[in-house]
Amino acid sequence: MQPFAYSRATEADQAVAVVTADPRTSFLAGGTTQLDLMKDGVLRPERLVDITGLPLGGITHTDSTVRVGALTTMEELAADELLRERLPFIREALLLGASTQLRNMATIGGNLLQRARCRYFRDPTVAACNKREPGSGCAAINGIHRMHAILGTSDHCIALHASDVAVPFAALDVTVHTQGVDGTRAIPLTQFYLPPGDTPDVENVLRHGELITAVEIPLLPEGTRSHYIKVRDRVSYEFALTSAGVALTLDNGVIQEARVALGGVGTLPWRCWGAEDVLRGAEAGPDVFRAAAEAALEGARPLPGTAFKVELAKRTLVRTLETVAGAQS
Repeated sequence: MQPFAYSRATEADQAVAVVTADPRTSFLAGGTTQLDLMKDGVLRPERLVDITGLPLGGITHTDSTVRVGALTTMEELAADELLRERLPFIREALLLGASTQLRNMATIGGNLLQRARCRYFRDPTVAACNKREPGSGCAAINGIHRMHAILGTSDHCIALHASDVAVPFAALDVTVHTQGVDGTRAIPLTQFYLPPGDTPDVENVLRHGELITAVEIPLLPEGTRSHYIKVRDRVSYEFALTSAGVALTLDNGVIQEARVALGGVGTLPWRCWGAEDVLRGAEAGPDVFRAAAEAALEGARPLPGTAFKVELAKRTLVRTLETVAGAQS
């Protein structure tokens, strides 16, 4: 690991100013991914500003939203009783997303900013990674890419977004609150991440030194049902091959409102707008569920190693819809 300077921030303004002023300086929170990447030589900051002492934790409820401080841990959010009752698919995604040890360290803000799990990105001895070294190429396209994306890819990058909780967050279009030297911003999650295009090293809209301070989760109407299903190679802690987060509001079997997002298949948490359009106003049942799955995977660009994900993702979504609606195919 490259030597680095370390300091603890006591005020958010101070932390933001220090990091913004130096492109070689980064924030440090739970560090569950960041420190691994530093040990591997992928990230090489010259200074870390520890923000864990800032008052950016805690969960606040209103009649319509749940506001979650960025330093709230995954375990703390999973234990929130209101979310357990009203939006259980968030809790399910959190519990399936990491081991207990990691959930007690990893923060919600950090989870949203976790870096790609691509083996080529995480191995600095591999030159061809546009995400790590812009312009060098993408070794994954012609290499081992079974765990990579099929939606939102480009000729420059097929790296997968690995967060589980970002999937229901995308379905709900949570708001990400940030603080920078120029003030605060409120950014819908569906506008927060950037597809790789020809600049895969730019993963989101944050400016250097801009700090996530909270996420705001909208509460869906009481009676809304939700569920998160994660398909993986093994039952123990593992990243998704495919996953689906679904929330439905039903009235006598007719879908009044639908929120759908996929994980394990996109370069960003994949909101399935087309699937929602198919579901909304339709009677819950196998035919409409399959039609929604077809719409969700429209535009997929699989490679030989990821071709299996197209049908697997469709079946994952159909199963999730069946579970939420209480329907059987």
